[in-house]
Amino acid sequence: MKFVIQRTTQASVSVDGEVLGKIQKGFVVLIGVSNEDTKETADKMVRKMCALRIFEDENGKTNLSLADVGGGLLLISQFTLYADCKKGNRPSFIKAGAPDMANDMYEYIIEQCRKYVPIVERGRFGADMKIQLLNDGPFTIVLDSAEL
Repeated sequence: MKFVIQRTTQASVSVDGEVLGKIQKGFVVLIGVSNEDTKETADKMVRKMCALRIFEDENGKTNLSLADVGGGLLLISQFTLYADCKKGNRPSFIKAGAPDMANDMYEYIIEQCRKYVPIVERGRFGADMKIQLLNDGPFTIVLDSAEL
């Protein structure tokens, strides 16, 4: 499982011109699921993400978590995080989770995030989404379950 976490001051996701989710201060999280991922993997990733202290405190140190600043989450499914570009110029996505399984895992991640953060917005699995964000910093972190 991979999470690309971008600290933001505002973000939104839309499909066909309709805004599905919108947050102010918080994280935009691109979520990639592989066939090997489990609910236990998701639990570990969600706990780690929600506990990250990457917001500045009164001394300018990145010492505050999402909960500390009252931030929100905008969660976006992103199978292309499992692109394999080793051979040729056309990426392979065979390492990405099968759609039904990946969607179930995405829904589970959303549900788990709501246990930690009151504001959890989302995109639409499998849709052609347009994401707008103002990356704060910029500050982007990649969490990979293979490295936790």
